[in-house]
Amino acid sequence: MIDRAEQQLAKLLGLVLVVVMAAATCQLIWQVVLALSVPETPWLGDKLNRVLGDLLNLLIAVEVLQNITSYLRRHVVQIELVLLTAMTAVARKVIVLPAGAESKPQLLAGLGVAVLALAAAYWLVRSLTLRKPPERTGPAIRIRGRGQ
Repeated sequence: MIDRAEQQLAKLLGLVLVVVMAAATCQLIWQVVLALSVPETPWLGDKLNRVLGDLLNLLIAVEVLQNITSYLRRHVVQIELVLLTAMTAVARKVIVLPAGAESKPQLLAGLGVAVLALAAAYWLVRSLTLRKPPERTGPAIRIRGRGQ
């Protein structure tokens, strides 16, 4: 019963996420169209950072949706996918750092530690996954040739 409730909740979260992603995509497209329609709009600087931030937020939302979909299909949390989503989120933060962030050493050190920790965790999980022999799901099928 708990598994069923958990699945229903995951489906609901996935549906809500799809609605939010659709609205965010429409808003992002509208922002870009408005910015392109006014030729005097400067693209470098704060406006470009906001558009990149919104675009990367959508990418992260797609990855979270993939996490939910994968969980619903396999009933297993795929740690590699979760780590990649987290790395994308940290990369987004680094890419859209606001002006003046270089004067905040704690923020930069924290982001650096997060990148190193996530990269190390991903490497560890990936290396363990590659070393693990493939699971057998059933008996091997023997194919007979003409001579047998």
